[in-house]
Amino acid sequence: MKKILKLLALVLVLIILYFGFTTYPKLDLISGFSAKSIASGHFLDHRSKELIEKTDNDIKLIDLATNTIDDAGKFATSAVYGLKERKAIYREGLGVTLINDGFDISKPYLVPKRTILVNNLPFPYGNNEPKDTVFSNIDYSKLKKAIDNAFDKSGRKLKRTRAVVVLYKNKLIAEKYDTGFTKDSKILGWSMTKSITSSAFGVLAKQGKIAIYKPAPIAEWQNDERKKITINDLLHMNSGLEWEENYSTICDATKMLFLAEDMGKVQLDKPVQFKPNTHWNYSSGTTNLLSLILKRQFKTQQEYLDFWYSAVIDKIGMNSMIVEQDMSGTFVGSSYAWATPRDWSKFGLLYLNKGNWNGEQILDESWVKYTATPTNTSEGKYGAQFWLNAGGKFPDAPRDMFYCSGYQGQMVAIIPSMDMIIVRMGLTEDPGFDFNGFLKGIIRSVKN
Repeated sequence: MKKILKLLALVLVLIILYFGFTTYPKLDLISGFSAKSIASGHFLDHRSKELIEKTDNDIKLIDLATNTIDDAGKFATSAVYGLKERKAIYREGLGVTLINDGFDISKPYLVPKRTILVNNLPFPYGNNEPKDTVFSNIDYSKLKKAIDNAFDKSGRKLKRTRAVVVLYKNKLIAEKYDTGFTKDSKILGWSMTKSITSSAFGVLAKQGKIAIYKPAPIAEWQNDERKKITINDLLHMNSGLEWEENYSTICDATKMLFLAEDMGKVQLDKPVQFKPNTHWNYSSGTTNLLSLILKRQFKTQQEYLDFWYSAVIDKIGMNSMIVEQDMSGTFVGSSYAWATPRDWSKFGLLYLNKGNWNGEQILDESWVKYTATPTNTSEGKYGAQFWLNAGGKFPDAPRDMFYCSGYQGQMVAIIPSMDMIIVRMGLTEDPGFDFNGFLKGIIRSVKN
C-alpha cells in the first residue's frame, strides 16, 4: 500500500511539474484570450457565456478557463484553476479592451463620432433590405448546394461555418446563417482587420497626406538602420523587422495581443533582421505599428478615432463595425474589427469597384491595384495587407482573386474577373474547411 501511495505521489509531482513547465507560462495568455473573447462576444453580439464557451472558446487550452460576466459592471473575467485572472472591459463606442491590473477604469475616454448612412437604398449601397434580383446566367440550384455544403449538418462540428454572403454584379444573390446567427450578428474578422487598416492609409494617400514610399515617420528609428524602412515595406510585411507569429505557442504575436498595453510599440521596438524588401514575414505587430503611425498623423486622439470611421467604415455604411482598442487608445488594426457579414461584404465591394462607392471615389484606382500587386518575395500570396491568389493557393479560383483573411477561416474574397464577392465567417480554416472546394462550387454556379 505504501508503495502504491508513493507511486501516486510521484505521478502527482510529475503532473504538477509538467503543468508548471508547459502550461503555467501560458496562463496569462489563456485567461487573456478567454476574457477578451467572452466580453466581446457578449457585449458586442449579445451571445451567452455558454454559447461563447462552446464555440469561440472551444480551443485546446482556452477551454481550461473559468469565465464570469458582470453585466452591471460591463466586464468579463477569466482564470485557469483560479490562477492568473484577467479582465476585459466593455466601453460603449469602443468595444472591449483586455486590461492589466494598473489600468485606470475610472479615467474618462473619447469615443469615435459615427455617422449612420441613411439613403433609403437597398443593400449593399444602403441599409434597407436588398431587392430580389435573378440573373439568367446563374444556376441557383448549384449555388444553393455549394453554400449548403459549407455548413455542418445538425449536431456536427467539422466545417463550423457561421455565415456566407455572396454578391454578384453589386447584388446580393445568396446568404445563409448557422443556427443562432442572423444578418444582424456581429462577427470578429480577426486578421481581416488588417485590410481595414490598409484602406485608412489608402485614403490618406489619396488626400496627399502621407507618402508611403518615403521612410516611415518614426522618430525612434532615426539613429539606426531602421530609418530606411518605408511605409510601403510595412504595408507589404516586408520591413525586415524581427517578428514571430505562431499561435500554437508563446510568441511575439500572442504576447502582444494578450499582454501588451501599447501593441504598436511591440513591433516598433524590434531590431532589424533582414534588409527591407528582401524577406516577407507575416506580422500582426507590423499592422499594429501601422495603426500607431496613423495615430501619430493626427493632432488629437479624437481626430484619430473619427478618421477610421469617417474615411471608410461609415462612408460605405459599415455601421455595425466596431474596431477595438488596446490600453493605450490605439486601434488594434491587426485583429479586432467586428461587423455583420453583410457589412464585411460591403468592404469587399469597395475594392471590387476599384475604390468607388456608389459614384464616390473613396480610394484611388491605383491604390486598389497596389493592394492586389504581389509583395516581393511572397511568391504571389500577399499584397498590401491583403492576401492574393496570384500564386494559385486556391487552384479552382481565378488568379486575380484577392482577399481579406482572418484566424479560423474568416474570408472576404474579391474576384474582379467574375464581378463577385464571397464572404465566409466561421470557426475552422484549412484543412478542416475546404476553401478551394467552397469557392469552386460558388464560382461554377455562374454559367459562362
